[in-house]
Amino acid sequence: MSESEGAPKKRFPLTLDFVTGDAGRKKAVTSPRMNSLQTATQNAARHAASASSSATAGKTSRPVTGARGVSGSSASTANTPPVSSTKITSTSTGFASSRSGSSGSTLPKPMATHASERSDLPLVSEAVRKAMVQRIAQQGVSDPAVLSAMEAVPRHYFLEPGLASQAYIDASLPIGYHQTISQPYIVARMIEVMRGGISGRLGKVLEIGTGCGYQAAVLAQVANEVYSIERIRPMHELARTNLRPLRIANLRLHYGDGMLGLPQAGPFDGIILAAAGLEIPQGLLDQMAIGGRLVAPVGERNQVLTLLTRTARNEWMSETLEPCHFVPLRPGTFG
Repeated sequence: MSESEGAPKKRFPLTLDFVTGDAGRKKAVTSPRMNSLQTATQNAARHAASASSSATAGKTSRPVTGARGVSGSSASTANTPPVSSTKITSTSTGFASSRSGSSGSTLPKPMATHASERSDLPLVSEAVRKAMVQRIAQQGVSDPAVLSAMEAVPRHYFLEPGLASQAYIDASLPIGYHQTISQPYIVARMIEVMRGGISGRLGKVLEIGTGCGYQAAVLAQVANEVYSIERIRPMHELARTNLRPLRIANLRLHYGDGMLGLPQAGPFDGIILAAAGLEIPQGLLDQMAIGGRLVAPVGERNQVLTLLTRTARNEWMSETLEPCHFVPLRPGTFG
């Protein structure tokens, strides 16, 4: 949605009103219906009985219902709100490199795992993982590279042994330190949006919020270089432990303040945030390559999944995608 005449001048960092296009007009009487929150453990228990069953046939656009840090109830079948676009300009300086991807279209293959390093985990059938991917496709994710990446990465490697048998249900699950691993759908959905339909691999990607490392591992299947930042030191160490058996050569983990990004490694063709802020930090906008895409939840109580595309040195286009719920984006480091 383009800017209307008489709209207030946009300033950076971006506020929720400007990202969603609500600035300068009254808020709607009703807001998108959000399911009530549940704990990750409750969510897992409710879905455990149908872990290996597939969802209703046919593509369906679904609201996001679970994300790292906070899990939501299962997604409803209600239609998602229409996409809105906003052209944003700024006088701040930034990088000026183009979004690129390799010309190859080879899909990710199942990752080689080293069972001797994770002998504490129970065996999980590949059929269960394939059923998870089929369910994600039925929920509306259609990018073949993303679906192949979701099938290639063993999600149960990133969970405690007691939860490994529930790894492929459509729910967020606890991973310690008051955090959760995102439900499979939202991981696939955000990566698909960030890729933007390209046929090859993305060049360089930045993830804000490593968590247990699962999403970073999936990103590494669809990008040439992946950098991931975690602000909680014990979580950073956990991700390193989880990823070590997979030996992913194109993935680099960093401990630090995710709101600052990683300017020394930019610019990035894609940036993905696993936490919601009231605004997108200007530092992250500046680290986007021209043509780069940033996917992030924006808001406090009523959050929306948002796509920002950098169209020029000082211009970004914003699109509001669907309701979601994530943990808050916080500055600094912990631990």
